[in-house]
Amino acid sequence: MSDDHQPSSADLRQGVILIVSAMLILPGIDAIAKGLSSTISAGEVAWIRHVLQTIFLLPFALRASGLKVGPHFWSHVARGVLMAAVTVVFFAALTVMPLADAISVFFVSPLIFTVLAAVFLGEPIGWRRISAVLVGLAGSLLVVRPSYAVFGTTALLPIVAAFLFALYMLLTRKLARGSSVADAIGMQFYVGVFGAIALTPVLAIGPFTGIPYLAVAMPQGIEWALLLLLGAIATLGHVLVALAARRIGAGQIAPFQYVEIVGATTLGFIFFGDFPDPLTWLGVAIIVASGLYVYFRERKIAAGR
Repeated sequence: MSDDHQPSSADLRQGVILIVSAMLILPGIDAIAKGLSSTISAGEVAWIRHVLQTIFLLPFALRASGLKVGPHFWSHVARGVLMAAVTVVFFAALTVMPLADAISVFFVSPLIFTVLAAVFLGEPIGWRRISAVLVGLAGSLLVVRPSYAVFGTTALLPIVAAFLFALYMLLTRKLARGSSVADAIGMQFYVGVFGAIALTPVLAIGPFTGIPYLAVAMPQGIEWALLLLLGAIATLGHVLVALAARRIGAGQIAPFQYVEIVGATTLGFIFFGDFPDPLTWLGVAIIVASGLYVYFRERKIAAGR
């Protein structure tokens, strides 16, 4: 990508396809975690997710880079720790909050990400991109229309997760600029490695703290299959995010993150019986429209260059 961080038309098209694909499958992680929350703690699910991601990506990482972490060791460590923290905090929120409500509060993350990228990476955002992000946020709130109860103390959990995820995306964007597909796979491999390393001592002392989010229990039967599926979705989804981040910037990524609410709404209907009403579908239409606006505008700018 050029120094001015403006994607070409091809990069924009591929980046949008990748980020939309990721956002449609990633809600599966949260749905599975919520389904397991009565028997498997948030901390344990997060640890298993990172271990599985490491195992799944190990053959690709060996082939791509021979496990050479390169000059960005501490950035890889920070990404792993941040994703581990995001996972635990958000999964903890899901134990007491409806899936759609938790995700709606979490969607302050794209706005935080866009602002942080402008401040620390010098990426242009402009009033049109900011407007698209805000419109997408308004659409996500229409989809779920959080109750007053969501904005109590519990609501701090997805807000904290949103801020941590914005920092994670900021580091992802910084590392992904100009990287190859192999680099993107390696980045996610190290997220699994360092996330698992960070969570291991936390879970080791968890049973002695009495904190329910850090309890340890042996999964049984179908729980193993669900955890394997969660790990596979997490691995694929975040590889797609990393691949998107090497093609498009924060301003283009942020509006499309709202597509995740479409996947969350669908899963909520299938597994939790939350039937979308007309106002919900209006919100979904607004989310999609905000993303398409950014896509076609950026494509026009890229074609002009």
